[in-house]
Amino acid sequence: SLRPAAASSGPVLAMASFSILADMLKQIVFPHIAVRSLVPVGSDVHDFKPTASEAKSLADVNYLAANGLGLDSWVDRLRTATGFRGRFGIASAGVRPRLLGKLPDPHAWQDPRNGVKYVRNLAAMLGQAADDSAVARYIEQIESLDAWIAAQIASVPANARRIVTTHDAFGYYGERYGVAFLAAQGVSGVTEPSAKAVAALIAQIRREKIRAVFAENLMDPRFADVLARETGAALGDTVYPDTLSSADGPASSYLDMLRYNTNLFVAAMKR
Repeated sequence: SLRPAAASSGPVLAMASFSILADMLKQIVFPHIAVRSLVPVGSDVHDFKPTASEAKSLADVNYLAANGLGLDSWVDRLRTATGFRGRFGIASAGVRPRLLGKLPDPHAWQDPRNGVKYVRNLAAMLGQAADDSAVARYIEQIESLDAWIAAQIASVPANARRIVTTHDAFGYYGERYGVAFLAAQGVSGVTEPSAKAVAALIAQIRREKIRAVFAENLMDPRFADVLARETGAALGDTVYPDTLSSADGPASSYLDMLRYNTNLFVAAMKR
């Protein structure tokens, strides 16, 4: 049960494991509830290691939300280590996971229909701290964005709905809208690609007639030039798979992130 921290020691605080969940919480809580994200914007939620002070801050938290599906399993260790006594919720509860090999793909929010499930799960965790009218309004916004994305993707010829990417984060999006996201062959997300890796990627793009490549670590302009010249594919701008942008960036909310990524994907596939 929720300890009555608000009555005794100041503000009511809701904490999320990472920025996308924090934004969802912000949309549905009453204004007097402060919302924070444990993982800072721009940091990787997969291998986050909380500092001692971040762990200590959990003592004052009333509500704590994690994604689940293996994305932020460090939250469980943190809860145990800090003796967290507030209310805890798993945003992805009830989502049917895709599999990456034998493990669940944790990026379920990339399908807005799952985003609606997340919001309902977060609202259930918050209980009376959730503003029911805000929840209903937010779910409507997500559903209307889902319809807009479907219409944008439908404007791309079916045989062009193929994207090569270096991170496997868009599988739910691809399944929802009928876009094939293919792993970049020979290229890892960690190191600069070798000449051999570049050749493998060029061969793949030509073979599969790919028009769009989104590759975080391939932003060296010389590489982009080679890729474009050899294949005619566009090397896309940075997409946001599992973190929001800073507040003044193009993907500072869950809805903005989905809209921004969609605009980039569609423009690249239509080239």
